[in-house]
Amino acid sequence: MAQPNEIYERYLTRAISEINELTGEVLRCRSCAGSRSMPVIGSGHPLADIMLLKYQVRPSECQEGVAFYGRSGTAVMKSAQRLGIDPLQLYGTNVIKCGSVDPATAEKSCRAYLRREIAIVEPKIIVAMGEEVVAALNALRLPLAEKIEYAPGQIVPITPSMEVLATPDIDRSLDEQRLKAAFWRAFRRLGEWYESIPPY
Repeated sequence: MAQPNEIYERYLTRAISEINELTGEVLRCRSCAGSRSMPVIGSGHPLADIMLLKYQVRPSECQEGVAFYGRSGTAVMKSAQRLGIDPLQLYGTNVIKCGSVDPATAEKSCRAYLRREIAIVEPKIIVAMGEEVVAALNALRLPLAEKIEYAPGQIVPITPSMEVLATPDIDRSLDEQRLKAAFWRAFRRLGEWYESIPPY
């Protein structure tokens, strides 16, 4: 009989393979006319309990081709460390994978990628950074999903096995102290959630 470690290793191997396949498809995507940047891929552990989700990529992410590269990623990592969250429990991605595109058109093309990303990672909680992200999650129509509202700092179930914590948009919050404080207040709930999950 397979031991728990062996089972986990099999799941991890499959998740890595599926994420690599999805990454290849995202990098080959040419759905959006006028995109002048390479698509940005998700980053982090492919079986993370926590998925960090922003709406649209920023120039620093486009430059490196990796989600959460730059100021927002640094800010989130520092915040997670302050809350005692293991970085191996984090996976970060964007709803819209390319820069310099029309968000309304791009979101429709990108939804299928995000739906698959969520199915592969199977996070226990998604940190939805901004009102647009909450709307995008509702539009995904995940299996057994309930419609959720944008309520920063509230943790609500979206499916029987997954919750959502809404926060303000991290990218818009970094340049103004009031907005940064609002982001931190909401994000801090993740620390309470993390402490309460049972150890493996």
